[in-house]
Amino acid sequence: MGPMRDQFLIGPEIIFLNHGSFGATPRPVFESYQRWQRELERQPVDFLARRSTDLLAGARAELANYLGTAADNLVYITNATTGLNVIAHSLSLGPGDEVLASDQEYGAMDRTWRFLSQKHGYKYINQRVPLPATNKDDIVDFFWEGVTPHTRVIFLSHIASSTAMIFPVEVLCQRARDAGILTIIDGAHAPGQIHINLDHLGADFYVGNLHKWLCAPKGSAFLFARPNVQPLVEPLIVSWGWQPEKPGPSPFIDQLEWTGTRDIAAFLAVPDAIRFQAENDWDSIRRTCHTLAAQALHQISSLTGLPPLYPDSPDWFGQMGSSELPVSTDLERLKQCLYEKHHIEIPMILWQGRKLIRFSFQAYNDDQDLERLLEALTAHGA
Repeated sequence: MGPMRDQFLIGPEIIFLNHGSFGATPRPVFESYQRWQRELERQPVDFLARRSTDLLAGARAELANYLGTAADNLVYITNATTGLNVIAHSLSLGPGDEVLASDQEYGAMDRTWRFLSQKHGYKYINQRVPLPATNKDDIVDFFWEGVTPHTRVIFLSHIASSTAMIFPVEVLCQRARDAGILTIIDGAHAPGQIHINLDHLGADFYVGNLHKWLCAPKGSAFLFARPNVQPLVEPLIVSWGWQPEKPGPSPFIDQLEWTGTRDIAAFLAVPDAIRFQAENDWDSIRRTCHTLAAQALHQISSLTGLPPLYPDSPDWFGQMGSSELPVSTDLERLKQCLYEKHHIEIPMILWQGRKLIRFSFQAYNDDQDLERLLEALTAHGA
């Protein structure tokens, strides 16, 4: 068990190597979340009707400081998919327009863009980015080959869900701005796993989950929009924030922050998650977890005889990585065997016809967890 295993609520029998899917919340942060829920129930009208605006403003300010931007550029949402749907539905795209993405995008978002492109008549294009890769400049060049005079939007994951590769989004955002192309970055896996300065990054829109690598409660995420593109944003759910009787700090926040009755406790506990990581030297924990992920990358490659998808460097992956498995692997059977026989929770992914195993390491993991994984893979002929 990792040195901070007792700070998390994960069952002692589980070898949890899938932090990337839903995260896990430390006890102190979860207790804060529950305190806010009890506070809401103590007087729901006072909490939601009188206090929530100021409470959310304070929580946004702390999150904005953590992410390197102004509080008025952020709004809390429940998950990255929701925030990206807000942006995708807001844009006025039609026949002759193109949205360019990579071939490593999250399946739910591929479906969102395909749904809207079929409805409105524009093209959604997944540009192939060859792997294995060894040079970030090549990644930029391969992706940019998909840009045409019809490209209106670039949509790209900061950290790909399937391969766990960190994309060079800062370079691509700058190149897109020079070309007059909007950028939308899916940062579902980034906050808490890598350092982010949103103002420096340069994306027009950025959406990130907080319940994954920042370890905040489930249902906490954010939507960022640069001030000059905030007028493009339309509410996915029209409620009291549209043309409000008492306008707040901006239409962007007014329209998206209040969508009806909901539990905002997860949002209010985000500052506690930020403090928890700061108080526990999370930079050191990230480095330790990256080392474990790098060992997994190399040792699984040695086991399968297949090359790593990318170099051993924190520039390419963080606490999460993916390795290719032989084409003969029965992913569902292997996943079931690992969980039922070895109590290992780890995802298997079919991506572009290739079979991947994605491993995540967090503060509650250690080298014994990796050893158990390798022993199990060897036992089942991976």
